[in-house]
Amino acid sequence: MANDQDYYELLGVSRDASEDEIKRAFRHLARRYHPDANPGDPTAEERFKKINEAYEVLSDPQKRATYDRFGRAGLGGPGGAPGPGGGFAGFEDIFDMFFSGFGGGRPQARPTGPMRGPDLEMALEIELEEAAVGLEREIEISRIESCNICGGNGVRPGSRPERCTVCRGTGQVTASQSTIFGRIMTTHTCEACGGRGFVVTDPCPECGGRGMVRRVRKVTVSIPAGVSDAGRLRLPGQGQGGINGGPAGDLYVDVRVKPHPVFTRRGLDIVAEAPVSYIRAALGGTIEVETLFGREQLALPPGTQPGDVFAIRGKGMPEVRGRKRGDHHVLVKVQIPDRLTPRQRELLTELARESGEPLPGEKPPLAATKPGGRRPGVARAARPGKRKGGKKGLFDRVKEALTGEPDDQLD
Repeated sequence: MANDQDYYELLGVSRDASEDEIKRAFRHLARRYHPDANPGDPTAEERFKKINEAYEVLSDPQKRATYDRFGRAGLGGPGGAPGPGGGFAGFEDIFDMFFSGFGGGRPQARPTGPMRGPDLEMALEIELEEAAVGLEREIEISRIESCNICGGNGVRPGSRPERCTVCRGTGQVTASQSTIFGRIMTTHTCEACGGRGFVVTDPCPECGGRGMVRRVRKVTVSIPAGVSDAGRLRLPGQGQGGINGGPAGDLYVDVRVKPHPVFTRRGLDIVAEAPVSYIRAALGGTIEVETLFGREQLALPPGTQPGDVFAIRGKGMPEVRGRKRGDHHVLVKVQIPDRLTPRQRELLTELARESGEPLPGEKPPLAATKPGGRRPGVARAARPGKRKGGKKGLFDRVKEALTGEPDDQLD
């Protein structure tokens, strides 16, 4: 590759390529020409530097605009190329390239020592009945672990990694740059070794020199009784494997409790509706209701009204790692039949007459009065608001409507 080769040509993209297209092209070429992937090619390192140089410019909107207008001459640095203070722009992208999908987390500037692995997160959906009693669930997770063949150093057993000659094993390169403010010293990740401080020339056959491998593991999750929706459980050491022999991260399980078709949870209490016939509501008696822990008997008093709520003590949700337990609340829903048999209609008609209820099409019966328009037991003295002749005034009629009792009985 010539030193003056166009950056767009180096990455194999057009001049109107998007940021995503530039990034994809860089990752493809970096994977192909990275020195670790080409231990026997003495020119791989130089090609890799040129690819990184092109990406450093084209991935930066300001540098790209300057390059489009003035070419390399507008960028400064030797030969018009970016100065050494620009840093190694593609290190994080290369790490993603080798460890894509490993659950997040990147090494620090010098990942030469042991580092704790990233945490993992996953969601687990359970039923409300399972949340009430607790359970153990075996789950499968795909995670990155340290290679057990090479111990995480990426080198074939029996071989040793070679110290990077560019950074001399430090993983970082310090460079100086002349500016209008004077000479500035900058430190950036070593391009040759990716910040590891060593170069693998004889890679491990299991991990290909990366030191990490992906494996699917089965993990048992213990879910305590009473766990709530969106509850989070932590499993130490079950996350991604550590880097360079470091400890593994943790696994966080976010519990999701499915909505129940019958029960509604309110804290530790459970609320459910219970259909009750109008006859049972009027006469009272025992009904059977379903709870999270089986069927229970509930005694209804005579005259139970629609919307009445009764509690069955201790049949709600348990407190997580505690002794408290909620109640099961029963909301009465009185059912009125929409179809009657002739015999049922006959009995209800008889009940209506016995109760003084008017039948369909009948007018409500008028209250009986004595001759002269006076009700029994009413004094002759006129009450305030009454009209002459014993008729009630507006005041009396409104008071009677509000109280539900005849005005004569209010004294």
